[in-house]
Amino acid sequence: MGKPSSRPDSSSKADKKFDKKVQFYAKVRDTVASLTAKKDITKKKKLRSRQKKLKAYDLSALSEFLPELKAPRANDFKLNCKSRQQLILKEGKQLSAVLEHPAFQADPLAAIHQHLQNTQPVLDEKPKKKKNQNGGRKKKSKKSKALSRQQSMDI
Repeated sequence: MGKPSSRPDSSSKADKKFDKKVQFYAKVRDTVASLTAKKDITKKKKLRSRQKKLKAYDLSALSEFLPELKAPRANDFKLNCKSRQQLILKEGKQLSAVLEHPAFQADPLAAIHQHLQNTQPVLDEKPKKKKNQNGGRKKKSKKSKALSRQQSMDI
């Protein structure tokens, strides 16, 4: 028959190692699960705060009080290869016509200035009040300071 061995049973050591590994991985799994839950909670909080900020900046309610602007848009057409080529030809012809114009040849800056005055819309400017250098406050004269000092000494 077999002698009883003095060594501990090798299968029980393997079982203990296996149990430790299982416990370790269970802890890791629990930790990962709790971290992902915390991460989801913080994402939801951030999303809520972002939505609150967006609501604070929502000015669509004011649109009914603003006047409607019906300005023509120049970006309504798409610039493809063919339309770009046509635009280049048109602008090239216009540039050569401007360069050959006698008013432009005589004084280019004056011609450009005149063209801008004729084509730009007129702005209604209100006359501005002249302000002093110190932001509109009047300076006290030296005489008034001297008089106030004398009056304070008399009292």
